[in-house]
Amino acid sequence: MISSKKKVKIMNSLNLPIHYASITDRLADLGDAKWAVHVESRKRRKKGDHIIELTIGEPDMPPPSAVIEAAVTSLRAGNTHYAGGRGVESVLDTIAAKYSSRCGRQITSENVIYVPGTQSALYLAMMGLVEHGDEVIVADPFYATYEGVIRATGADLITVPLCPQEAFHLNANDLEKAITPRSRVLLLNSPHNPTGATLSAEEIAEIVAVCEKHNLWIISDEVYEDMAFGAQFASPFDIDAGGRRTIVVSSISKSHMLPGFRSGWCVGPKEAIERILPLSEMMLFGAQPFLMDATVVALEGDFPECRAQCDALADRANAVMGALGNVPGLLLTKPEGGMFIMIGVGATGLDGEAFSWRLLEEENVAVMPGGSFGDMGKDFIRVSLGHDKEVMLKACQHIANLATRLVDDQMKTG
Repeated sequence: MISSKKKVKIMNSLNLPIHYASITDRLADLGDAKWAVHVESRKRRKKGDHIIELTIGEPDMPPPSAVIEAAVTSLRAGNTHYAGGRGVESVLDTIAAKYSSRCGRQITSENVIYVPGTQSALYLAMMGLVEHGDEVIVADPFYATYEGVIRATGADLITVPLCPQEAFHLNANDLEKAITPRSRVLLLNSPHNPTGATLSAEEIAEIVAVCEKHNLWIISDEVYEDMAFGAQFASPFDIDAGGRRTIVVSSISKSHMLPGFRSGWCVGPKEAIERILPLSEMMLFGAQPFLMDATVVALEGDFPECRAQCDALADRANAVMGALGNVPGLLLTKPEGGMFIMIGVGATGLDGEAFSWRLLEEENVAVMPGGSFGDMGKDFIRVSLGHDKEVMLKACQHIANLATRLVDDQMKTG
């Protein structure tokens, strides 16, 4: 990847510069750099090093076997042909039924587009709502790809800082202070990656009221909806006023432990879905019909595997809090959902980037630097809860070892 900080001018045979679209410049310094610790840990594991990898949100528990069998059965039945750009009717009706049941009003297939995964859904919704000169408001810290998705449109990213003292919850008053005449969209995520904050129905209602007052769209990333364990999930789409201005993006990647399926969707007002459908067709023109058949089974079923995953994540979060909550130099806020916990390391004398590299070098544990998730994460590390409790506790001991050494060194030199 060519970095925007050091661009290489590529010339053609006539010694003239080759033209690229401006989007390539807007995205040039994003991507691999955010995942450098993760990439290095994978290299070391490939060489045979024993690394405890707590970087990405990869579910470690097996998916529901019925969903896998549905995909295999559909594939063997020959469902390998083109599907419509919106998706096959069965999966659209199933997704619509899910949201009709949840929000208590009629949602139909006309409110739905099926796409390969939440990332595709997010990109599709954002490209359809904003462009150069617009602003998108995001709570900081934020998921690592959000900045790139926003930059791709030409819009500007405006952040609202989240504070650990407020359990990283987005405050409606803080949101309103960030709004300008150029603001068009609030990109909302609850349960939140990377902090695990899960907004209450009251908080969501206050945020919807602000967005209605200032005529903002809401793109609501709800990929962790079924993984809320410390608070009850709430969505702006489920409020009548919010439903008129919210596009939900989600998938079965996390909820059903199937990230490789790339099975997701957009759900929103009929007019908005119709406006962005041509973009989806130009970008994707449909998805795999055998995966859509499996998604129907996933969404219509009630699987003990999924409940077990949520229970395990809650148990692991409690274990990490117990193991590290009183370690000098560390600041922990208990997550209320999702697959991650943010740990403040600033009091050790290092920021999250330096701490992450030292942890990998000295303790063979890989975590994500909090700075990969925005300015407010710079003094934090993000720890994935994607291993069983025994492994998590072992990793915690290594994190505590490094933090203790760093604090001791500070005391000696201070």
